[in-house]
Amino acid sequence: MKKTLIAALATTLAATLPAQAQQAPAANPYLSNVPVSAGPVVLPVSPAGRGTRPYEMSRIVPEEEKARLMKQMMPMMNMVTRMDVKDVMNLMATKYKAKEGLSFDDVKQSMELRANQLNFKKVGESPMWKDIQAVLGDKDAPRMEVYHYCDIAAGRAVLQYAPESIVYLPCRIAIMEDADKNIWVLTLDWNTAWLDSISGKMGAPDELMMHAKDIRDKMDNIMRAAAEGDL
Repeated sequence: MKKTLIAALATTLAATLPAQAQQAPAANPYLSNVPVSAGPVVLPVSPAGRGTRPYEMSRIVPEEEKARLMKQMMPMMNMVTRMDVKDVMNLMATKYKAKEGLSFDDVKQSMELRANQLNFKKVGESPMWKDIQAVLGDKDAPRMEVYHYCDIAAGRAVLQYAPESIVYLPCRIAIMEDADKNIWVLTLDWNTAWLDSISGKMGAPDELMMHAKDIRDKMDNIMRAAAEGDL
């Protein structure tokens, strides 16, 4: 989803540039199947409205401005692919199926042991299934728990650059049973490799990218250990 949005935006912006300006680097593989849009997309952020100092908030983007941007983007998205919300949620997640024979608690124990080895601090835990059962009386809900982790140095770097990113922090790893009682380990996809295809990586500082990669590598390491039941 993220790759598709960026690809569509990049194609639209390129279509508005003079011919000389379009003599860019070699063809981008992300853009090979993306149709050219009929008009430019006006991004809802301007240099005058962006925070530049550490922890400085950018301007509030009004709801009508966000809606206008999405209306401009949706026709392009419709041409690129046919996805529903379920597909989008799946694309935004990284997940591993736990090895056969492992219990929920086995997976949780392996996750916590590996996180400790990597100095990835657990700062919270949300047993959602208990709330579903207690509040809604749904005794058929499968077991699902969400665990909150923090790398304080990486978190500081991210928040200094874009304080609005606090809405994604701390990092979360979920363990969940599915409809067939299979156990899964899931998180938000932190892969930033798609930025490599964009000139200047959309302005992301090298230090920030280093921290983002470090977070993803640690999260992936923890999740794989949990799914395999490593001790």
